Amino acid sequence: MTSEAIIVPLKQFDLAKDRLRQDADFDVTALAEELARGVIFKSRPRQVIVLSEHPDVARFANSVGAEVWNSRATNLNEAVQDAYKGLAERFERLIVVHGDLRYPEGLGDFTLEPGVTVVTDHRGEGTNVLVVPTGLEFHFAYGPQSRSRHVDQARNLGVEYRVVTDSPWRFDVDELSDLNDR
Repeated sequence: MTSEAIIVPLKQFDLAKDRLRQDADFDVTALAEELARGVIFKSRPRQVIVLSEHPDVARFANSVGAEVWNSRATNLNEAVQDAYKGLAERFERLIVVHGDLRYPEGLGDFTLEPGVTVVTDHRGEGTNVLVVPTGLEFHFAYGPQSRSRHVDQARNLGVEYRVVTDSPWRFDVDELSDLNDR
């Protein structure tokens, strides 16, 4: 069993970033792919597994040297839960990283602490990076206020946890204002 892998859930690039598409006058599809490529490259040397249901995303993942976990789930939480259960025999911990981080440097070599680690978004409400030991009855809860729901999961399971609010990984790209400098 390998100690950890980074899981990067990716939506089909031409459908990704709905909120950004409403205001942008540039190629959002290309931006989504560029952000994902940056996350994958900066996640090395850790093993990277792209989680997607779409063949174009799978081809992209293969082209940048990532493994693909094909999910038939209907939403992000189901897809991550499926991968978490399916990869538990191979890895001691999974690091779920959103594919739209502006500053992904250091993902490949940061020191993992015991238990669950939640790296919030810049508002302190969402979860941009989540480290979870495998083998738990952990239930992923992405969406509004996911930070508090992920912390509640760790508490309910009696697992040590920490919340990181000052990481450069707190900056993801969902809206046009997210592209401004820190």
